Amino acid sequence: MKKILYIEDNKDTAEAVKIILDNAGYETKIASCGKDGIKLIKKEEFDLILLDIMLPDMSGRDIFATLSKEKTEAKFAFLSAIPVSSERMQELKKAGVSDYITKPFTKEDLIERIKKMTE
Repeated sequence: MKKILYIEDNKDTAEAVKIILDNAGYETKIASCGKDGIKLIKKEEFDLILLDIMLPDMSGRDIFATLSKEKTEAKFAFLSAIPVSSERMQELKKAGVSDYITKPFTKEDLIERIKKMTE
């Protein structure tokens, strides 16, 4: 079973995504801030780390920058309400980001995109 960590400070959004992913056959854990997410990543291995951009203690971009320097097999994706230009998406992909999913999204689109990243 593929393991996903979702770092998101909005409890409703985090729980909704967790339910969708758990029902799709993933093991999903939630961290409500960057520090808690980083602690979990140091304890456990994940196949995918989903990052919100706007978090209370640090940005998802900062978390990605920190973790991408460390040895991790996990893939990274952003799940954010902040849209991104195609030029910026190309920069993110070059840096190692697998996907950038913009909220709101459909359940089907989320599952399909997660599948592509975890296969």
